[in-house]
Order: sequence, then C-alpha cells, then structure tokens
Amino acid sequence: MIQLVPAIDIIDGKCVRLTMGDYSRQKTYGDSPADMAKAFEQCGVKRLHLVDLDGAKISSPANLRTLEKVAKAVDCQIEWGGGLSSSEALVSVFNAGATHAIVGSIAALNPDMFEQWLDIHKDKMIFGADIKNGEIAVKGWVESVKASIREFAQRFAAHGLQEMICTDIRKDGMLQGPDPEFYKTIGENIKETGIQLTASGGVSSMKDIEMLDSLNLRKVIVGKAIYENKISFKEIEQWSQKG
Repeated sequence: MIQLVPAIDIIDGKCVRLTMGDYSRQKTYGDSPADMAKAFEQCGVKRLHLVDLDGAKISSPANLRTLEKVAKAVDCQIEWGGGLSSSEALVSVFNAGATHAIVGSIAALNPDMFEQWLDIHKDKMIFGADIKNGEIAVKGWVESVKASIREFAQRFAAHGLQEMICTDIRKDGMLQGPDPEFYKTIGENIKETGIQLTASGGVSSMKDIEMLDSLNLRKVIVGKAIYENKISFKEIEQWSQKG
C-alpha cells in the first residue's frame, strides 16, 4: 500500500504552500510546523516531507531551528529539502534532526558530488527530480538539464540510491489530480534500478491516492489538498491504519 507523506513547506518558520513553485503565490497555513507535525503523527503518519523554501532560494539551509523543533516534537522520519548545496549544509541538516535529505539541483548539476554524498550517507539520501516538459528542472525550475531520468537513476543506483521523489511541475499546487501516465512512464524508466518512486504534485483527494496506489508506487507526498480540506485528518488516519 502506498504511504501517505504529508508536506510541510516552510518560510520564516511558518507553514506555507506555493502554487507551481511561485513565491509570489504564497499562502500561510500556520505559525508552527512542529504543531502541524504533531497533528500528522497523531494520525499515524510515519514520515514527513519538509521543505525549507527560504533555504532553496538562497542555496543554504535557513530554517534549521524549525527543523530542530519538529524533530523534538515527533518520532516520525523527516525528509528535508531546500538549500542543500554543500557537504556542510547536508551535515547541518542531519545534525538538526532530519533522517533523510532531499537533493535536487545539486544532484542534477553536480552528480559527482551527489555520488560522494551517497557513498557516505547511503540510504539517507533522496534524489528530488522535478520534471517539466520531460526534463529535470533546476534552480527554482527556471533551468533544465538534458540528461534523462533513466540516466540519473542508473548512475545513482550504482552508488546505493534507494529513493527518488518525482514532482510533476505542471500539477504542483494545482489540485487538479496527478497524471497517471507521467508516473507510469517514469516507473518503467527506472524499474531496472530498484529505486523506490515517490509521487508528488497535484493530489486533490483520496481517490487520487487510491489511483496512485494502483500503480504500485511506494509513497505519495500530499500538501495543499490537506491544507485546503480536500483530504481530512480523519482520512489520513484511516489510510495510515491500513498500512
């Protein structure tokens, strides 16, 4: 059964959501990510997806105090992304309480460095592949790299990569439902590597979760649908109990 992973995006220590990654289309949903994390944990959630949007903008972690508060508040696994552009930044995130680190632009632009991190940190590393027009988008989704998902997956799997998050940029924050063909294609491209694929972008209801579950995906990140009350905490609890 697919694991539901709630997202907590952070700006200035607060819970926010963006639409299609646009900082000008920001909506705040709460002042305490730690309280939000505790609410998810009470629903039986085992992993949380936290993104440091300030850190992503400046290419350096900017909300480590918030991460520390969340890590102290819950026993969930915490995957953390945003601003991980150096080995020092990566270590600081683990020291602050993250159990996993999501690396996107650096992995795509400097795969040699990401391979070194994989060799050291093994299964703590997650490749975050944001897809736009069939290419991996980087640097705030304004640029792209030409190498394919298959190429990256094969290369990183040789260094022990176990998890990859694929975000469909067209769907992110739109509440229009995910594109099953998008994930079917990616799944086929990386199947031989054994890397677990996490879906991200567009989830609008529990029916979407059920659809993604039918594709045999391992995890799905859910954000705006929760905060806009399209998916209730009760539904999260019922789904988590099934797993």
